[in-house]
Amino acid sequence: MIIFDDKIDLIAFVDGLKFKQKTLGFVPTMGALHEGHSSLITKGLEENNVVVVSIFVNPTQFDNTEDLVKYPRTLDSDVALLENVSEDKIVVYAPTVEDIYGDEVSSISFDFDGLEYEMEGKFRDGHFDGVGTIIKRLFEIIRPDRAYFGDKDFQQLMIVKKLVEKLGLPVTVVGCDIFRAADGLAMSSRNMRLKPEHRAAAPFIFQTLKTAKEKFGTKSAKHVREWVIEQFERHHLLELEYFIIADAKTLQTIKRKSNQKSYRAFIAVYASDIRLIDNIALN
Repeated sequence: MIIFDDKIDLIAFVDGLKFKQKTLGFVPTMGALHEGHSSLITKGLEENNVVVVSIFVNPTQFDNTEDLVKYPRTLDSDVALLENVSEDKIVVYAPTVEDIYGDEVSSISFDFDGLEYEMEGKFRDGHFDGVGTIIKRLFEIIRPDRAYFGDKDFQQLMIVKKLVEKLGLPVTVVGCDIFRAADGLAMSSRNMRLKPEHRAAAPFIFQTLKTAKEKFGTKSAKHVREWVIEQFERHHLLELEYFIIADAKTLQTIKRKSNQKSYRAFIAVYASDIRLIDNIALN
């Protein structure tokens, strides 16, 4: 498996692939890889000759310095996982902060037509400027034909699609289904930091989402939201940060249900100091 830590070398490699008219898939990650990442990469391998996987903990998308410091960095085990997926069709880009940002680690300010101010944007200051900055930079370096993102970070997926649309970037953004553990917990790199009692409790998040979906068929959004809040008020290990029912296109919080619109429920929960997010299509 080829591993690059320098963008100049990677750009030269990609030039060679482009010259040979090879198609290139891309899966951006922050490492601590798991089966959810593997599912994205497998999808990329089905549709492209080569897949580049970036492994980079991006400092500009963290509003919490402690969270950045504690974020797991497991390059050796990440590479071992990737080798089990494919030894010769995956290329790793694991840059340093300097290789990406040079001497100035800062974000570009973006206008995502209001998508950035909903949900995560309300709770994580500057987060989506950081996401837009790193994705734009990686797209410029790697120049993929297709890039793969999981629906777990649905708002991020919408942000990336808007970035590509606004900048006219020649890449197709592919959204992929949420990959879940057998007990329903959405796969996340943060899961490995959960204490045993919190890991055992965490499937409650998806169980609550599924019931909320059932209720949304016959109840108002206000009723469903109040019910979800009540469930977490009774839970002694999980603390609800937000539960929002939103228009799936604009991500704006629902005011009144319409049969002509699609809706999703979004949730963020703290298990001690570990923040977990999930979402579900409602109709």
